[in-house]
Order: sequence, then C-alpha cells, then structure tokens
Amino acid sequence: MNNVAKVAIITGASQGIGAGLVQAYRQAGFRVVASSRNIQPSDDPGVATVAGDIADPATARRIISEGLERFGRIDTLVNNAGVFTAKHFTQFNLEDWQHNIATNLAGFFHLSQAAIARMEQQGGGHLVQITTSLVDQPINGVPSVLASLTKGGLNAATRSLAIEYAGRNIRVNAVSPGIIKTPMHPVESHQALAGLHPLGRMGEVQDIVDAVLFLERSAFVTGEILHVDGGQSAGHW
Repeated sequence: MNNVAKVAIITGASQGIGAGLVQAYRQAGFRVVASSRNIQPSDDPGVATVAGDIADPATARRIISEGLERFGRIDTLVNNAGVFTAKHFTQFNLEDWQHNIATNLAGFFHLSQAAIARMEQQGGGHLVQITTSLVDQPINGVPSVLASLTKGGLNAATRSLAIEYAGRNIRVNAVSPGIIKTPMHPVESHQALAGLHPLGRMGEVQDIVDAVLFLERSAFVTGEILHVDGGQSAGHW
C-alpha cells in the first residue's frame, strides 16, 4: 500500500457518472473509496467499496474508516449520490420529501463533515458536489422543485464552505450538469431530452468526469459552480 498516493471518495459509484468517476480517478493515480447502496466488491486493489445508504450517518463513518484503514488518508470527496423526483409540486408526498432530503442533503452533510474533519488534520483537501442546472434555469415541463430545493442547497453550501475553509487549504466546488445519458434515462427519451439543451444533445458521462477532473487539478479554483449543461443555464432558447 502506498500512502503517498491521493485518495478520493466517490458516492453513487456503482453506475453512470459515479462509475465513470471511479475509473477516471484511478487512471489519474488516485486510490478510490467507492460507495453506493448496492455496490459490489472490486477486484482492483486500489478501489475499496462500501455498500450502504448514504443518508445513514453510519455509512459515512464506514466510508471514512475504510478509506483510512485501506489507504491511510482522504484527499477528495465527490458527493455524486443523489435522487431526482419529477412531480408537480402539489403531487409530492411525505415519502418523496423525506427521500430527497435524506439522500441529497443528509448524505452530503454527514459525509462532508467527516471528510473535512480529516482533511483539516492532513492540511488540505477538495470537495465536489454534483448538482443540477435546473437550480438556475427551470424548464417548463420538467417539474423540479425538490431537486431545486436540495441541489440548490448544495450550491449554496459549496460557496459557504469554500469561504469557511479557504484558509485551511480545503477547496470546495460543484459541477452543475444538464441532462446526462445515464441508466436513469431510457433510450426512447433521449431525443426529447436532447432538445432541452441549446447545443441540441444530452451530455455524456465523460463531460461530467472531465469537469470534475478539471476542478481537481485547478488549485486556484474554489467556490465555483461549474455548469456543464449544453447551454441550459445561459438562458431560454
């Protein structure tokens, strides 16, 4: 085990953007702690997996302890795990509310708090949140109040934490995607979803991976909400 190598935690890591991030961080020379509710063990000795509900504080503790026990440090946390519930506002029920708050906000809170505490001891680190451009530019026909409420909260927390911890060498940023081709979106919906972006296409997982790695490598960037959304956040078209 090489404790000099940096270590990244990635949540929601079993598929889509999260799986792409695990692969990219490994290629960049990081050790990775990958977590999701049903993630399977990895054959890669540089990847530790932790299965569990990110909303449970016990899962956050296990993720941090696994990273420290296996790799000896925590350098980056990518808060990728999240849910999106598309319903009109009056159709949301208590279960929808609790599920969105638990996954999108409580999961972020518990794990980020533990990770930052460790980064303070090490003298630095980096957090990246994956949010959504619907926070800045709602789309008629895509009801998104709970996404805007929770992911918008992550954008605000990103800026707040960036200022609070700038003097401790901990950077905090976010990537705000448009609609990305992941297993969440069936192929038959792709044409319609592509039309919701000024560039006329959906985003690819690699688009988001590239943005996260840009922030990872950009030591003078903190408090940034980087829109990777095919022009959605720029305005109506």
